[in-house]
Amino acid sequence: MDLASVIGTVLAVISIVGGHLAEGGHLTDILVPTAALIVVGGTFACMFTNYSMAVIVQAMKDIGKIYLNKEPDYRAMIRQIVDMSSKARREGVLAIERELGTIKDPFLKKALGMVADGMKVNDIKPTLELEIDTATEHMTHSAKFWEAGGAYAPTIGIMGAVMGLIHVMGNLSDPSSLGAGIAVAFVATLYGVGVANLFFLPWGGKLKQRIRDQEIAMELIIEGACAISTGESPLITERKLSIYAMHRKGGAEGGAAAGGEAAAA
Repeated sequence: MDLASVIGTVLAVISIVGGHLAEGGHLTDILVPTAALIVVGGTFACMFTNYSMAVIVQAMKDIGKIYLNKEPDYRAMIRQIVDMSSKARREGVLAIERELGTIKDPFLKKALGMVADGMKVNDIKPTLELEIDTATEHMTHSAKFWEAGGAYAPTIGIMGAVMGLIHVMGNLSDPSSLGAGIAVAFVATLYGVGVANLFFLPWGGKLKQRIRDQEIAMELIIEGACAISTGESPLITERKLSIYAMHRKGGAEGGAAAGGEAAAA
């Protein structure tokens, strides 16, 4: 579970609802089904019109990656690649083929399989880089889908507020109901801005982070496979790949931690 995503979403809801209640408001003030229908329905109508059904279905599935996602273990990948590099240096690249069954990561398994088949770097690298582009394209569309929702929702919220005000203006004969009517009308704006900034835009941003994490992991694997293919020293490969682990914690601290663990292994 991605604790940061869960905390962020829960904190967003508690902050808005709690702040409203702390000001003396009531839940019934902001629970307006018609406003929710206009904003949510109108926003998704725009998103459905803008994207294909395949992208929509994938974007819905990718919500799970926002809250339930295992981050790539770069250091474990480095240890595995260095171990394979050592075996290849001692026993030849065919030794890698005997170990492929123990590798769980499909991309790493494919990369090392290409090395075991005797493919050269000029063939391995372009092929795997093309797979990176293909693998990340779906999640890129998902991120853009939710960010588009974040752009549409505030505008739809304003439309809902205007519609509510039109209804209020049509009932000016009853001044006592004007205040409550205007308050209800602006709930649509609240929904539009809230849905966009508390959910859709953060979801798009988190999916972009997932994409980058995945790209870093796959680039690490490509670099390691190419190093094994060229017969590079395992020590040099280890030092080179440890740089990728800096992406996890950032800066010299992450690099030092990765290098230390890899050296110990």
